[in-house]
Amino acid sequence: MNYLPVFLRIRNAPCLVVGGGAVALRKVELLLSAGASVTVVSKSQDHRILNLVQQDKITYLKCGFSPELIKGMHLVVAATDDRTVNQQVSEAAMAHAIPVNVVDQPELSSFIVPSIVDRSPVIVAIGTGGTAPILARLLKSRLETLIPAAYGRLARLAGGFRQQVKAKFDSIAERRHFWEHVLQGPIAELVFSGRDDEARDALEQLIEKPDHSPAVQGEVYLVGAGPGDPDLLTFRALRLMQQADVVLYDRLVAREIVDLVRRDADRIFVGKARAKHTVPQTDINRLLVELAHQGKRVLRLKGGDPFIFGRGGEEIADLVRENIPFQVIPGITAASGCAAYAGIPLTHRDHAQSCVFVAGHLKDGQLDLNWSALCQPDQTVVVYMSLTGLETLCSKMIRHGADGDLPAALIQQGTTRNQKVITGTLATLPGAVSSGDIKPPTLLVIGHVVSLRSGLAWYNPDDSSPDTDTETTLHAKSDFSR
Repeated sequence: MNYLPVFLRIRNAPCLVVGGGAVALRKVELLLSAGASVTVVSKSQDHRILNLVQQDKITYLKCGFSPELIKGMHLVVAATDDRTVNQQVSEAAMAHAIPVNVVDQPELSSFIVPSIVDRSPVIVAIGTGGTAPILARLLKSRLETLIPAAYGRLARLAGGFRQQVKAKFDSIAERRHFWEHVLQGPIAELVFSGRDDEARDALEQLIEKPDHSPAVQGEVYLVGAGPGDPDLLTFRALRLMQQADVVLYDRLVAREIVDLVRRDADRIFVGKARAKHTVPQTDINRLLVELAHQGKRVLRLKGGDPFIFGRGGEEIADLVRENIPFQVIPGITAASGCAAYAGIPLTHRDHAQSCVFVAGHLKDGQLDLNWSALCQPDQTVVVYMSLTGLETLCSKMIRHGADGDLPAALIQQGTTRNQKVITGTLATLPGAVSSGDIKPPTLLVIGHVVSLRSGLAWYNPDDSSPDTDTETTLHAKSDFSR
């Protein structure tokens, strides 16, 4: 180990930065974030450094470096593009045993500045000894996805009770066991879901009665899996997928996403297809309750967003009645995800100032929609569950006043590698779809924004060439609309 990792307390401590460019600015901002009293020395300065001077956040000396400037400093940074000046700064600081960092010159530095994941007061620092700073940044980005921003609040909560816990438990082993339970259990999840007051109350109760074992109580995570591309999952979704004991999923969740769930979690398929429910919705609701009562951490993984045609509200209603803790993690809904991957903006100031989401599945062979509302000008209509009722929907819109030449697109398996897009008009699209090999799930987009696709289509890994009116573009392998 060539460097000893340490964290310096420099709040209100005088620190010197030599240099006035963009690199120096980054070091100044970092020192300010740690509460340092910063002095900048340079004959010229970035306008953003001047802004900090005008806001009385730093002291600025318009001059060249001289060794006497380091007197009384707790830390020095050299950030100029002049190696001679940088070496003078390094030598002067080291002569007085003052920690010094020379940017991109580790051989002149007594310390290096790592890449930082800031979840204050939790700080993670990644260093490569100056040998591979880009690798450090890549590792930082990986850790950013694994450490929720709420860890800072969790650390502050724990810090506020340290003395009480120390007074309650005599041995280090007992205290360690207690904190492991707190920081990896339901109290931590309360913090992660923004319920800090409840977490504080629960922690107080646990300290008062540490030997009291409450009834085993699980929790339900209602997670939106997005339209199909695993890269569209949120950080929180991934974290909960990795800690769940059991997962309930259906056919709208791509296999690649299900594979990201913790390997030893029990997996229960509760898929539905049109007019065919493998597990009825009422049974799914009951199963969530039963598993939670068994003390399980239950992940309900749903395609798209759970609150947009996902029956998420129905599934948590029973949880509320049973007083079972739950979290709802939004996902990218099919409308925004699939339209974006198809190159179709849902709104555009020249074409659509509003957007309407509707469900287009047939009930008893009929579509019961507000046709006059769907046929309003200057809007985009997005229809979930659109394949079976496509012909009926298009003909009824035309019958209620929509132009038969209004552009429309059907997207199959959007955002995945099997994505297929067929474009046409209200008049022509049903025929184009009937002649193609299209299977649900699909999403229908109606409106003048569809005409923008020819110039905005970007997701085309197979490099297919679009036809003119009934273009078919193969892409992805998704799950999105129901």
